[in-house]
Amino acid sequence: MAANSSLVYDALLSAKFKVIFAEILVLVFLCINLLLIVIYFKKECFHTTARYILFAVTLLSDSLLLFITDLLLFLTFFYLKMQVWMCIIIVVLIILYITVTPVTLTAMTLERYVAICMPLRHAELCSTRSTMNCILIIHCISAVPCIVILSAFFASASLSFYKEERICTVEVFMLHEWQDHLRSAISQFYFFIMCIIIIFSYAKIMKVAKAASGENKKSTQKGLRTVVLHSFQLLLCLIQLWCPFIEAAMFNINFKLFEHIRYFNYIVFYIAPRCLSPLIYGLRDDMFFRALKNSLLSHKRNLI
Repeated sequence: MAANSSLVYDALLSAKFKVIFAEILVLVFLCINLLLIVIYFKKECFHTTARYILFAVTLLSDSLLLFITDLLLFLTFFYLKMQVWMCIIIVVLIILYITVTPVTLTAMTLERYVAICMPLRHAELCSTRSTMNCILIIHCISAVPCIVILSAFFASASLSFYKEERICTVEVFMLHEWQDHLRSAISQFYFFIMCIIIIFSYAKIMKVAKAASGENKKSTQKGLRTVVLHSFQLLLCLIQLWCPFIEAAMFNINFKLFEHIRYFNYIVFYIAPRCLSPLIYGLRDDMFFRALKNSLLSHKRNLI
């Protein structure tokens, strides 16, 4: 009896530590993202540049996704259940914004490709109007997996199922094996298309970088490094699309193992990629860094 009590206590202590650690990471990144979002909206010069507009989209989508997934992590670790109809609302947002970030990163990579390889057409192709249309297209493309998965669920679930209480995970909506296969096919298709775009952009920019000289070479090399960082960030985001299949397999084998793997995936493939956006534009970009520095100095002076 004492041994069982000790095991329960250790499990609760471990769960609390994991949740606290995740909460600290999420809180730090949410604060950084919020600071960068405020700077973006304060500086009008950012509102007319395609890469900054798309950067703001990634910050907003990442912040929303971090908040919602952090909430789900908390609910899962403490076995808190909710009715399925409530879970649908949360899962819709998660599936949508899990896809928005990698699709936006792909668009940002294409913007760098146009800026470096087609500089004379950059102003035309990456105007504010075109960027707003691009954001709409990004959300439409990102909504496709969500629509397909939920349509398959609505066609299979009985009305009584919506009132059942479950731990809220995407796996709740996979009632049949073919639904898992469908989700897998969609993720693999997106993975394949985005990889092709990244490789194509990198190859073209590399070709221009070799032919460039002087200031053009310096600018092109910086653009190439940005694409490399985007590629690494996108790789983590794309691996994240595969995480549900590993988690689904563990969910059917051992729920405790499922918890550990889901936590690892959350830290490495959900939080880590979202800390790179502030690094790429908040610290590496000269214009944004100056705005950040001026904002912090101004705030410091006001406090004094």
